Amino acid sequence: MATIINSLAVPSSYRDQLYQGSSDQLSDDLATTATLYVGNLSFFTTEEQIYELFSKCGEIKRIIMGLDRNQKTPCGFCFVEYYHRSDALDCMKYINGTKLDERVIRCDLDPGFKEGRQFGRGKSGGQVRDEYRTEFDVGRGGWGHRMRLQLEQERERNIKENYEAIKDIPRGADEYKSRTTNTTAASAGQGTKRRMDDKAYEENTNKRTKENPRFRETEDDEEE
Repeated sequence: MATIINSLAVPSSYRDQLYQGSSDQLSDDLATTATLYVGNLSFFTTEEQIYELFSKCGEIKRIIMGLDRNQKTPCGFCFVEYYHRSDALDCMKYINGTKLDERVIRCDLDPGFKEGRQFGRGKSGGQVRDEYRTEFDVGRGGWGHRMRLQLEQERERNIKENYEAIKDIPRGADEYKSRTTNTTAASAGQGTKRRMDDKAYEENTNKRTKENPRFRETEDDEEE
């Protein structure tokens, strides 16, 4: 039956570039899948929050949180697997485009989760789109990776332009350095001399005690 309202339970035009299979196989997987890809999540959204929202459309089989490849922390996406395809389609109708953690999330039918897809594909370990983000986004961890790199390069350039390295030695620096060196050497010499005097005194005392068994260094050493 014809309708004037387009169905909301259809996949987007996005295609996974790393999908291993033909376009026909992809179409067949999307026609039978019960898995959803959920994007634009906050880095601080928990698995419990996702379960609470998405379980309203049906019984969830499992949730796979997307992780930064290097830091193993959430990076803004996840996969939600339902037991029944009809529940995934209902989720596309009623949850796609709604807010979670003050962010408009997007849901898309996915051909099916495979091990390794839970990690970000960006050069920095996270999502590729975050590396090109130019605005400050608190929910996605602040600035994008590329924007942070540009700010760091600008900071280094500013330091080079406004702060010059000291090329001329200030007056009195050599005199202070030599005085400090002499003081340190004198202290080391005194310590060495003191150790030598203590050793000589101990050897002399032992020698006198050996020659005269009745010799006592002080009156306190006498036997009571």
